[in-house]
Amino acid sequence: MPTLHWLNDDQARRTTQGVPYRLLEEDKTLSFGDPDTQNMLIQGDNLAALKSLLPYYAGQVKCIYIDPPYNTGSAFEHYDDNLEHSTWLTMMYPRLDLLHDLLRDDGSIWISVDDTEAHYLKIVCDEIFGRNNFIIDISWRKRDGAPNDRKIGGIHEHILVWAKSKENSSKQTLAEESFNLMPRTEKADSMYQVFPEPSGPDPRGPYRKIDTTANGKGGRFVESLYYPITNPFTNEQVFPRQGTCWRHNKDEMQRLQNEGRLYWGVKGTAKTPMRKLFMFEAKQGMTTPSIWDDVGLNQHASAEIEKLFGAKASFETPKPEALIQRVIHIASNSDDLILDSFLGSGTTAAVAHKMGRRYIGIEMGEHAVTHCAPRLKKVVDGEQGGISKAVNWQGGGGFRFYRLGEPVFDENNHINPHVTYPALAAHCWFSETKTPLPNIHNSEKTPLLGIHNSTAYYLLFNGILGDQNPEGGNVLTQKLLRILPAFAGPKVIYSEVSLLDEARLRAEGITFKKIPYELSVR
Repeated sequence: MPTLHWLNDDQARRTTQGVPYRLLEEDKTLSFGDPDTQNMLIQGDNLAALKSLLPYYAGQVKCIYIDPPYNTGSAFEHYDDNLEHSTWLTMMYPRLDLLHDLLRDDGSIWISVDDTEAHYLKIVCDEIFGRNNFIIDISWRKRDGAPNDRKIGGIHEHILVWAKSKENSSKQTLAEESFNLMPRTEKADSMYQVFPEPSGPDPRGPYRKIDTTANGKGGRFVESLYYPITNPFTNEQVFPRQGTCWRHNKDEMQRLQNEGRLYWGVKGTAKTPMRKLFMFEAKQGMTTPSIWDDVGLNQHASAEIEKLFGAKASFETPKPEALIQRVIHIASNSDDLILDSFLGSGTTAAVAHKMGRRYIGIEMGEHAVTHCAPRLKKVVDGEQGGISKAVNWQGGGGFRFYRLGEPVFDENNHINPHVTYPALAAHCWFSETKTPLPNIHNSEKTPLLGIHNSTAYYLLFNGILGDQNPEGGNVLTQKLLRILPAFAGPKVIYSEVSLLDEARLRAEGITFKKIPYELSVR
């Protein structure tokens, strides 16, 4: 598979390894609504934030939507949107690398971008997500008319879509298999009618007529599909039209005939029958086309922001809520986790909230405080702009506001003294399993982190068994071993020191690891 090379590309591919894990510290003065909500708004550099989320959310995100700076030369207040191609790619690569790790196996990532970097981004994401996992390039119409500063004016942007993975035997990615259809429209339903027939209307109800022949041009003619069938009303032997063949083999055509699924015209004298596709057999939704010209324009998004904040939007190209609604509708279901690491004015989080999804939004600038948090507060209070009426939004829920804190480990791999037991537990578990800690909210209550692939993992740290001294829980001793939650299989135990000899460790099926030096997280 071709790969893209640019200045400092090797460094970009290694960047994630050197990004420190940082603590996420809640600012309760900016959190709002339900205090037990899992919705997160994070202020800080999104590279560091994404790295810090790994021990908690790796493989958990169903849908990622990002709208990164386009590198167009029109600098935003909080983004340097005038980067050279190599610098832009170096900025994007490690972030996409971490986003890949956060996606569920059946998850998908949707990236808004314009022509400036779209084709470079396609190659980079093919490398990270896999070329076979590319789903589609959606064209979104962003403005009514073409700009007059060029002889050919662009009126669309791209939304490039990749899946996390696919089964080897499947034609579709796992994400596509779980995608939702769009609701059926009145226009689509109007195609199904009750047609007159010699024996009267079909009692099975309205249907749509489908051609039973295939065009023989372009090598599609199949000789075995050229055969006669009998018109049941005239007993005439009927062949496909000249230059065509039947779409179905003899057995299938006979089945359709026997089941009354062929339409022979009002009087039964049609020279070529049509196949009946009944309304009750139709899909309960509609396939989404790849050109989106019905979900609002940039000007609509600006109007939404202006209505919310009473001033002109700080971002020049915000996305309308209806656009994000379509993405989230297709790619996720109620209570799924949505992530946007370039949150901007907060649209993705606002739409996810109204649609009953959990979400994580990351914004590095002051927009997190001046736009995102106030906007989400309005959503919780039941604001009626954007898609609110379409989804019958009445308010409720909440979000928790976080900032990036200190690194979990210093440059010498020593544990930050401010690290809590749950934070270190999440990192130990992730280092071993590459999955989030399943009982993170209960990790403070037990040294048994969990069982993964028939191995139990324990952490003895910060007096988890009730005492800060060595005998009380930070050192693996004979006495402590007897009171650990029992497990019959192999065990991995992290602690400060072990006083058990190698023979006893082997006899108990214990692999001892000294914290933090044997932590090897991504």
